[in-house]
Amino acid sequence: MTFSRFSLKALAIAAVLVAVAGAMLLFGRPQPIESAVLGADWECTQTAFVVTTCAPRAIPAVETLRNEAVRATRG
Repeated sequence: MTFSRFSLKALAIAAVLVAVAGAMLLFGRPQPIESAVLGADWECTQTAFVVTTCAPRAIPAVETLRNEAVRATRG
């Protein structure tokens, strides 16, 4: 099987591009960070060491059974 110089070069470039894309995905995913300024009621994430977003922490909802909810509305 004969490989031309062009196809080997194209294969090498493709391998480098895949490696760079993998590194970007690895380092670009959101990372949780602590924000002492906002306090414990906030969750902050930082993406690619550049963009930081914060949102209030979600309060877990109380689950009820459907039958209990129906009984409550009927009186």
